[in-house]
Formats: sequence, structure tokens, C-alpha cells
Amino acid sequence: MSRTLVLASHNANKLVELRAVLEPLIPGIELVGYDGPEPVEDGLSFEANALLKARAAAAHTGLPALADDSGIAVEVLGGSPGIFSARWGGHARDDRANVKLLLEQLSDIAEEHRAAGFVCAAALVTPEGHEVCELGVWQGSLLTEAVGENGFGYDPIFMPEGERRSAAEMRPEEKNLVSHRTRAFTQLAPAIAELLGE
Repeated sequence: MSRTLVLASHNANKLVELRAVLEPLIPGIELVGYDGPEPVEDGLSFEANALLKARAAAAHTGLPALADDSGIAVEVLGGSPGIFSARWGGHARDDRANVKLLLEQLSDIAEEHRAAGFVCAAALVTPEGHEVCELGVWQGSLLTEAVGENGFGYDPIFMPEGERRSAAEMRPEEKNLVSHRTRAFTQLAPAIAELLGE
């Protein structure tokens, strides 16, 4: 059986990160990028949107598809930006605009009330319609300014629990051990291995 799966994302950073997470868990897996149309993400949860993307990629390519939907959930904002994280600062999916707006919204919030978590739903969908979805959460708090050059998205303002650095100050291999995406896909790995006949 082919060990090739497609990652339903046009984000090259995500493909690199996910390969680093999955290859040690499932040796020999081949994860390829997706160049097909993106579905409208009109789900009302991370899980719903991850499944939408995986279904579209599986249907377009004929390969088993992996997808994730992730974002940051801020406690004092009732879980927002949540599923709207990628376009929080506007429709352009501009990381800097998203971070800037979120920092402005929290400018008067004391440190002890800045709890947040990165959330990731990881989905596996086969062309035959088999579906599995797992959720991973990386808890922490939000800084008052962006720090660090690694990572992407909200990494520069997120300080994980037990850390004195932002996620953007962590080396990629450090982040890959503990991130929300790692947690979700680690939980999904047994279903992927079973699909591949392991």
C-alpha cells in the first residue's frame, strides 16, 4: 500500500513542521503538499474546518488526506480569535496585522488574566470516506509585545506554560516536541498507522 498522504494546506511552513512531527512516529510516511482548490471554511469549530479541508483534498487527489485547523483561544476574549485566528486582523491572513490587533485588544489586561492556548484539530480523511479527528491544546499566556524570529502566526506573543521564552524564541525542534499541532497529530498517528497497515 502507498505510504503517501496529502496535507490539505498551501502553507509550506506547516508541511515542513508536520513532516518533522510525523516521520519519527510513522517511519517511511510520505507527506506531500496540496495544490488543489481550498474549500470554504464555514465550519463552526476547529474540528469541522479540519474535516472540510481533508475531505476536499482527499476528493481532489484520490489520496488519504491530513488537514488541521488551528488558532489561538484567549480566555478573557471567551475563546476568540479561535477559528477566526488567521483573519483576525483583516481578510489578508497577515500575521503582523493579526498580532497587532490582538495586542491592542489586550493592552489593558493584566498579566494574570492573559491566559491563552493554541488549539489544533487534526483530521484524517480517506477517499472512501473514513474520518478521524483529534484535538490538541498547548496552554500558555500572551506577552505584551512580539519577541523572537522563529515560527509564524501568533508564536511571537505566546509564552507556553513552564517557559520564559515566546514560542518564536524556541528552536523549531523544541517547539515540535510540545506544540498543539504535535499533540493533535500524535493522537492521530495510530489511526494513520492503521490506515497504512502497520
